[in-house]
Amino acid sequence: MEKIKFMSEELGEEAEFFVLEQTKINGVSYILVTDSESGDAQCLILKDLSLAAETDSIYEIVDDDDELGVISKVFEELLEDVDIEQ
Repeated sequence: MEKIKFMSEELGEEAEFFVLEQTKINGVSYILVTDSESGDAQCLILKDLSLAAETDSIYEIVDDDDELGVISKVFEELLEDVDIEQ
């Protein structure tokens, strides 16, 4: 499982997450990340806001309920054995 680091501009600190899955819907890239490699863990769905020409990705937590519901279902289908609670 790939491990990635994020830098929070608001908090000024770094956080590490494990990438469970990624997908692209309507030209927008999403990743499903978790804070633990095993067991029941907290997960987040992140949306890539960066432009194609940028070398660093800029991610934002998906918090819109409608968008979160649709993307959650896609990730559940991709992973089969995962149940994402909102």
